[in-house]
Amino acid sequence: MGDESRTNLSPERRRADRARLADDVVDVLVIGGGVTGAGAALDAASRGLTVALLEARDWAAGTSSRSSKLIHGGLRYLEQFAFPLVHEALSERARLVRTIAPHLVTPLPFLLPLTKPVYQRAYFGAGVALYDVLGAAFTSGRAIPRHRHLSRKATLEAFPALRGDVVRGAIRYWDAQVDDARHTLAVVRTAAGYGARVLSSARVVGLLRDGDGPDAPVVGVHVADLTDGSSFTVRARSVIAATGVWSDDIGDMLGVSAPSLKVRASKGVHLVLPRSAIDGADLAASGGTQAGLILRTPTSVLFVIPWGERWIVGTTDTPWRLDRDHPAASSADIDYILDQVNRVLVRPVSVDDCLGVYAGLRPLLAGESDETSRLSREHAVVMPVPGLVLVAGGKYTTYRVMAEDAVDAAVEGLPGVPPSRTALLPL
Repeated sequence: MGDESRTNLSPERRRADRARLADDVVDVLVIGGGVTGAGAALDAASRGLTVALLEARDWAAGTSSRSSKLIHGGLRYLEQFAFPLVHEALSERARLVRTIAPHLVTPLPFLLPLTKPVYQRAYFGAGVALYDVLGAAFTSGRAIPRHRHLSRKATLEAFPALRGDVVRGAIRYWDAQVDDARHTLAVVRTAAGYGARVLSSARVVGLLRDGDGPDAPVVGVHVADLTDGSSFTVRARSVIAATGVWSDDIGDMLGVSAPSLKVRASKGVHLVLPRSAIDGADLAASGGTQAGLILRTPTSVLFVIPWGERWIVGTTDTPWRLDRDHPAASSADIDYILDQVNRVLVRPVSVDDCLGVYAGLRPLLAGESDETSRLSREHAVVMPVPGLVLVAGGKYTTYRVMAEDAVDAAVEGLPGVPPSRTALLPL
């Protein structure tokens, strides 16, 4: 592990890191302080490379603090036959629960309510069984329990808020939960412990090129320090842009002639409700863990997730073309979530029950079919010009794989660089 005395992200540490960046040429410079950028900084630093990590706002200020707070494989992607995608995500889930961050990522049960005759139990049951197989739930030493079929009675005991006249039973399966912002910060601090120079409130405003042609290599970045209004330059042998829904901004810096990733922003809205708004199980009597719900909707799925003394209910999936720094929920978003969840609840939830609402933007790869969920949750790594690697797409759960792929591309021309260590590296 990294030196714990070096993980303190203090103002003094920031000043020292900025001073060093002004004088040195780092091996890898990462733009973006979300979970993927932080993961790339940790991956590179743990290989023994010199690393800089720059974030325009605060760590995890964008998408990485506005997720569903889940580490999961994506059960719904099985219907699209995206088996490699689900297997990869479930493998990462196991690493996070068992090795990388067991103090931050914990198993969480979900109920998949059954509302149709017997065929639905068989169909959903086959899918959940495959989910377990892909997640290695049938191997020894597993970190995630296997699924279980529940009768109507057992379902209502596990989740009394469900309507007995609608629900015929359920399948209970397990995924995992994370405090996304805290986890991202832990990745940043671990990278700092391995020597990465990390600066928040440092906005990249331009790319430093070695030449004037469209294929001129990127050799660094121009930075605006938002803490004091000053500017500085950081030189690097390779630059990784892990900027999520801001990826097109990096493409604009390259110029219109350069190939780049095209990313569209999809808004996901979540409601925050008090525990009293939805009746949960009597945990003192059952001695278990409060389960969440996963509900089928006409277009996707909806989660009802226990979160301390609250419930998180979401999410939506709608295009967002306004200010990417400030995504906002509309009344239509809120009404949609309430309508979907109230279909299975004994006591409907209203707007008056809501304690809050938050919206985040998913970076979806824009291809020939932007509505294809399988495409949208895969990630891509490209090098449009020498010295610059762009990484985008993917999902929170697979951040480590995205980071590893990006660093592999960035260091391809550097001699003697060891392979990634992060699959077995605790935070």
